[in-house]
Amino acid sequence: MGRKDASTARTPVDQYRKQIGKQDYKKTRPMLRATRLKAEAKKTALGVKEVALVLVAILVFLLAFYAFFYLNISNEVDLDLDPDEN
Repeated sequence: MGRKDASTARTPVDQYRKQIGKQDYKKTRPMLRATRLKAEAKKTALGVKEVALVLVAILVFLLAFYAFFYLNISNEVDLDLDPDEN
């Protein structure tokens, strides 16, 4: 008999959850849809870290590309200025 009486009494946590559930039903459908879309957009949005990482990677690639051609051209110019050919 004690078990039956204990099951009818709700714990404060269950009461709180039920109260939150009731508040959720009071919202209109467009409001719920807007909240869901906002959460999805926030989840899929690019962060500052990702954008900065991509920009740094592109910058490193361009600097390596420039350094390769700069060193390649500077070596060819030195070969063309051979004084023994005159």
